[in-house]
Amino acid sequence: MTTWRKEIEIAMKYHNESYDDVVFKWPESGWEDVEFDDDYGVTHGQSFTLWTTKRVYFPVEYDGREWASSVPRDPCEVATIHQGGG
Repeated sequence: MTTWRKEIEIAMKYHNESYDDVVFKWPESGWEDVEFDDDYGVTHGQSFTLWTTKRVYFPVEYDGREWASSVPRDPCEVATIHQGGG
């Protein structure tokens, strides 16, 4: 079991970010602290997009396993790795 807040904070650590860097998120509220089963099977987590000063975070899924990932917010010379799977 997890929440999107936990998963996003894990992803943010890799980029030296925290929730203090959030500038916008959608939906606005009611989803970050809802506990859900992130194990394999089917997806349970709410869809979202969250913007910080440097990155855009979003849900990723592989065979029902869910976690948060991100891409740079602004154009840059960084190639994005494959996300999720099937």
